[in-house]
Amino acid sequence: MGQKREKWINQDSDELFRIILGIKDLDEARRFFRDLLTESEIIEFGQRFKVARLLYRGVPYREISRRTWMSMRTIARIQKWLQTGKGGYRAVLERAYGHHPVSSGKRSAVV
Repeated sequence: MGQKREKWINQDSDELFRIILGIKDLDEARRFFRDLLTESEIIEFGQRFKVARLLYRGVPYREISRRTWMSMRTIARIQKWLQTGKGGYRAVLERAYGHHPVSSGKRSAVV
């Protein structure tokens, strides 16, 4: 029996991903994403990625919440995606920042 294909994986989203892969520089990326998304959506995506970066570096949940104003629930969800998601966060973080062990998912004490 074949694997069930996820709804978000379709011709339109694949075309979008191919276009994103072809973006030539930061300025073009900024202009493209600003045309594609609202300012609020861009900020939200940036904050989620910041949380993922901080988790990857082992920063405690409370410190992340203080720095980003994200709720503990959102931070925990991002931690779950970082550990058991599709591997996208881990792949780009390792490529950008090198290998760092990700915490067990337990909330760390405040530093």
